Amino acid sequence: MLTKEDYMHIKQQHDRGVYQKDIAEEIGVSPRTVSRTLKRGSAPVGRRPLTKTSILDPFKPMIDELLSEGVWNAMVILDVLGERGYSGGETLIRNYIRPKRPLRQSRQTVRFETKPGVQLQNDWGEIWSIVAGERKKLHFTVSTLGYSRRFHFWITDCQDAEHTYEGLIGAFEYFGGTTSEVLVDNQKSMVLSHDSRGRVRYNPAFLDMSGHYGFTPRACRPYRARTKGKDERMVSYIKNNFFQRYRMFTSIEEANNIAIAWMAKVADQRLHGTVKEVVAESVLRARHHLLSLPRVRFDTSYRDGRQVGFEGYIDVAGNRNSNPEDDRDR
Repeated sequence: MLTKEDYMHIKQQHDRGVYQKDIAEEIGVSPRTVSRTLKRGSAPVGRRPLTKTSILDPFKPMIDELLSEGVWNAMVILDVLGERGYSGGETLIRNYIRPKRPLRQSRQTVRFETKPGVQLQNDWGEIWSIVAGERKKLHFTVSTLGYSRRFHFWITDCQDAEHTYEGLIGAFEYFGGTTSEVLVDNQKSMVLSHDSRGRVRYNPAFLDMSGHYGFTPRACRPYRARTKGKDERMVSYIKNNFFQRYRMFTSIEEANNIAIAWMAKVADQRLHGTVKEVVAESVLRARHHLLSLPRVRFDTSYRDGRQVGFEGYIDVAGNRNSNPEDDRDR
């Protein structure tokens, strides 16, 4: 039997537009019982069971564990529980985690809005995952358009200069153009130093790249990485959404192929809370503001000097390679 408290909860949820089926799952009764209760306008008179159950009950410890790991996205939690046998809806999960949200760590940041085509923010993230059956630290570079919040990310195995530039160029090509300025963190592949007057000395290779693509480089103030809060948010979004949906890959190449499909299917289709618009729609409206890509791609090839050893071999990344000129003499 339902109590008066159950009736009040049913009525409140119904007034908020929650489907009767989802209300029934939460209360632990049939949808017909919810329908009859709403038509009657009161709780039935009688004795109710001492306890009520929900199909979510066996999965609540699993949800609590995900919340403790920083996963608060209800759709991601639904996918994880679905893989473990949960057959209910998203509403049950949202109602369960809603009272817990005040416990979530808050990181308030004032974000400055920019016009279309003005700014792109770039940053790195890292996470442990399973690649080819082994636990491996993955690095991913994230580039976010300041106006539309569309982002591109690329997974790799290190954060050196060549991979940093390659990830940024990949974002330009994914977006179909560049912005007039690019806001970056203070890693040495981009920023060498800040002086006492606030002047920035950029890495010469990064300046060559900015000249090639026509954007103005901008660096975050030291110890103020959250100046690029939009991109910081996307790093967290990728960790708590993409890497929660996909936890094992056969290779980094497969991970990037999955990432491309996920960006189009999930990330671009999200309704952004600040912009109040689907990201893909904002992109269509702002695309013509991007600067055109140059005809020739910037060269990100590795270049490093090596001295030929006495035996005619060159050491590269711990591997001994024969000298090509020495091979021709043989």
